[in-house]
Amino acid sequence: MREEALMSPIDPARPSLRARLGALRTLPPFLALIWRTSPALTSATLALRLVRALLPVAVLFLGKLIIDEVLHLSQRPGHPANAAAWVESGLLLRLAWLIGAELGLAVLTDVLGRVVSLVDALLAERFTNASSIRLMRHAATLDLEDFEDSELQDKLDRARRQTGGRTTLISQMFGQAQDVVTVASFAAGLAAYAPWLIALLLLALIPAFLGEAHFNAQGYALSFARTAERRELDYVRQTGASTETAKEVKIFGLNDFLIERYRQLSLAMQAENRRLAVRRAGWGGALAALGTVGYYVAYAYLAWRTLSGGFSIGDLTFLAGSFLRLRGLLEGLLAGFSSLAGQALYLDDLFSFFEVEPEIHSPADPRPFPATVGAGFVFEGVGFRYPGAERWAVRNLSFTLHPGETLALVGENGAGKTTLVKLLARLYDPDEGRILLDGHDIRDYDLDRLRGSMGVIFQDFVRYYMTASDNIAVGRIEARGDRPRIEAAARRGLADDVIRHLPRQYEQMIGRRFRSGVELSGGEWQKVAIARAYMRDAQVLILDEPTAALDARSEFEVFQRFKELSAGRTAVLISHRFSSVRMADRILVMAGGEIEASGTHEALLAQHGRYAELFELQAAGYR
Repeated sequence: MREEALMSPIDPARPSLRARLGALRTLPPFLALIWRTSPALTSATLALRLVRALLPVAVLFLGKLIIDEVLHLSQRPGHPANAAAWVESGLLLRLAWLIGAELGLAVLTDVLGRVVSLVDALLAERFTNASSIRLMRHAATLDLEDFEDSELQDKLDRARRQTGGRTTLISQMFGQAQDVVTVASFAAGLAAYAPWLIALLLLALIPAFLGEAHFNAQGYALSFARTAERRELDYVRQTGASTETAKEVKIFGLNDFLIERYRQLSLAMQAENRRLAVRRAGWGGALAALGTVGYYVAYAYLAWRTLSGGFSIGDLTFLAGSFLRLRGLLEGLLAGFSSLAGQALYLDDLFSFFEVEPEIHSPADPRPFPATVGAGFVFEGVGFRYPGAERWAVRNLSFTLHPGETLALVGENGAGKTTLVKLLARLYDPDEGRILLDGHDIRDYDLDRLRGSMGVIFQDFVRYYMTASDNIAVGRIEARGDRPRIEAAARRGLADDVIRHLPRQYEQMIGRRFRSGVELSGGEWQKVAIARAYMRDAQVLILDEPTAALDARSEFEVFQRFKELSAGRTAVLISHRFSSVRMADRILVMAGGEIEASGTHEALLAQHGRYAELFELQAAGYR
């Protein structure tokens, strides 16, 4: 992970007030992302909320008019004696209109509330989908090296949680804007009678706001610090209850161990969350009481002014109601602003992840990729060391991979064989030296074209819980609809017989993660994975331990087929089985990240070196 790419200067352990306010800079790009998600829904929720914002003061003012009208009519000399007389007199007409208007506004408020909730829910769902897709797209651009970095994994985990975890922020932000308009309307009414009440209210609420801001920051710091433990918690839960691990968990009796580990991690996190919640509740209650005191001071003032004849009963009702609503709204706004600042810290996790840039990418003006490899691939003094490692994974690699040649890589575990292949596919870039393709550095070519020219199957291939057809089609996903090509690839990889025996054949879901899925054996999965390489129909075929899960007969058949189908293509084969690698045109023997010897099977045996020693050790096991 590249530290200079990060946008966040925030210290997550103890974010300062300045840093928390600075995190609000993430709100404009967040709003822009919401707008791009759906301009129509965004416009609709803003318009509806503007109408809703003005309704409370209108309802309260109508209530004042109704009370004043009732008092006026009740004090009228010689007023009608019964209901029928009141109706016949026509004196109730204005009162009826006022009550009807308030009823209409109350119904409109309820209807708009439900419509706004619906629009917000639709917008939030679209936002979750859009931001998740953006996160997946950006993650796809990052280097393999990034995904092997635990810090990047923590950052990715936090960003992934924000794609769905911040959807409530959409409603909260628009709700804040709505409340600002409502506050302004109530404040205008109060200012006409007693403007100093607004200042009193603010002074009473500021301490509660500061307390809420402090505890929001504490909550973020705790969440940030627990990222690694939370990932481990998810991993332990998945390990203890998944199809992939069920056999070993049962055989080794790991249930109690995993449950206890989960309990320890969860209890530690619960204890810290509980301590923070208790402190927050205690201080929050004490500081909120100041707002209550401020309200009753204002209420007493309004009551005295009414008794002294300064306000009417309707005025008292309107002002007391306005002050009460204004207090609640201001309290909510201040707490909401504090919450926004706190949630902006989480948004910073999302947008800072988007700013992590890959080091491996296509050049601005790539060279035309050769339709057919001419001079082959040349390694010139290539060296590579994994980030943070002291030992070189490979070093001083100098050799040529000729067009149409089948090259085998052998050596003990950790010799650097798979690293060499990853360098060839440009999953890593060398720290020393360079790799040439037809005389030009492979970094000069378009990255997608380079990788598209290679069919690679690693030993730890992915088992996609999809249909058998899609499991093969991922080798060239743009040809997913080409059934003849998929079936041809299955025949080449010897997966056609496996698929033929499935209930729905190519349309059968494989793997038991989802309903109706059928599980395959390790060898059957491996044949499906090998078919992917043939699906790619690439100039270069790379098989990294492709037969590890196959029996002897299947292994022989796979390599016979591989030898036939790789004719005229460049092929790289990694295997520990010398019965397989002896078919190669040339064998590179690797040790300690370097090439120790090179030659054919017979030539290497004649040298009586490491290759001959390993061959004899393996052959002795079959005697």
